[in-house]
Amino acid sequence: MAGFDMVMLDADPAGCVSVWLKRQGLLDDGRWNVLAECEQRLVRVIPELDAYGREYYQRLLDMTVLILDADCPQRQH
Repeated sequence: MAGFDMVMLDADPAGCVSVWLKRQGLLDDGRWNVLAECEQRLVRVIPELDAYGREYYQRLLDMTVLILDADCPQRQH
């Protein structure tokens, strides 16, 4: 979809969420950047998905946005 590897678009944010949880709400810059990139990709791909895919990936996007905002609210993404 939209030229993105959907497996990685699932795995990358999930890995960052896991690290964020283990580190009690902190991400290193590298993972924050990966998550920010995933946010942009998810925004682009979600409209192209079927109903099930949209629901699943929207939840992933919601988690991504919450973590980006909670981890470093002064950053613009």
